[in-house]
Amino acid sequence: MRNRRAALAAIATAASLALTLSACGQSSEGGSEEDKGSSKGGTIGIAMPTKSSERWIADGDNVVKDLKSKGYKTKLVFGEDDPDQQVAQIENLITQGVKALIVAAIDNKSLNNVLQQAADADIPVIAYDRLILGTENVDYYASFDNTKVGELQANYIVEKLGLADGKGPFNIELFAGSNDDNNTKYFFNGAMSVLQPYIDSKKLVVQSGQTGLTQVTTLRWDGATAQKRMDDILTKSYSSKRVDAVLSPYDGISIGILSALKSDDYGSKSKPLPVLTGQDAELASVKSIIADEQTMTVYKDTRELAKVASNMVAAALDGKTPETNDTKTYDNGSKVVPAYLLEPVSVDRTNYQKVLVDGGYYTADELK
Repeated sequence: MRNRRAALAAIATAASLALTLSACGQSSEGGSEEDKGSSKGGTIGIAMPTKSSERWIADGDNVVKDLKSKGYKTKLVFGEDDPDQQVAQIENLITQGVKALIVAAIDNKSLNNVLQQAADADIPVIAYDRLILGTENVDYYASFDNTKVGELQANYIVEKLGLADGKGPFNIELFAGSNDDNNTKYFFNGAMSVLQPYIDSKKLVVQSGQTGLTQVTTLRWDGATAQKRMDDILTKSYSSKRVDAVLSPYDGISIGILSALKSDDYGSKSKPLPVLTGQDAELASVKSIIADEQTMTVYKDTRELAKVASNMVAAALDGKTPETNDTKTYDNGSKVVPAYLLEPVSVDRTNYQKVLVDGGYYTADELK
């Protein structure tokens, strides 16, 4: 298809029309799913951040599976949390002639030049779960409601501590994700919209004094970095006090925090573990929740996210309008990127069986 980039720009303004037709398996231009033979057989490039997180391995596998079910070939690469390596990988995918790119960015501002190369080659780009910033050369965004993720984590803390019933004061510490991930601010701002009133009223006290986003980020979402920071906080601010809750944005960070807490004798009868949040329902954290250590996680069904991304690719390659449900929120600094957002779900010991096992995400044996 000639000048697909221009066609995508034109049809993006009509993205909302696709919503009314999606239930019938049709795009806004009326073609059924069976009519997409013209783009079948092409190769789609998939760039994921790292294999060090089981979440991203699962995402990569799910995207590959769904694209292959639609008749596409795939090339899946992992950047191992190295922005330069991811740029080189995407350049290589472009050179190999992929028809579209699905990119979960490591550094959301490092891809401008390579995505210009994609645009010059008329390759549509889907930002996968992490919005790519500062470039017009990203066509669609597939993700979850990231603000709601933070709200779910914070509301869980409020409920468990009884803050809405007037209980308190309690001590809390705050952690956020990587400062080069656009999602970080959405998670954190969502959580703080719930927690800030309790901090203002002194029902929640941050003994470390570290409350600003720039003070609490965790580079590359690294658990060891979070563990070191939690160790320092406990040493400096909790020698004679107890931490009652920790806002953690991600399971890998939660595991690091939990290690620091256990090293400080939390989890003993005299020093119970604090309420500890998380995200992604990673296997180690779900097991920790079952063991009554980590308290909750936010589950995001990446099988559904893979379907959204692959559907976007299929529609874009056929000059049709991918289904979106948010055309206003995600301004990347150069454009508002049409997005499809899925709903996250709060999971703890009370509902993990129903949500994760009955839902087919894990088997009962995997959680033993």
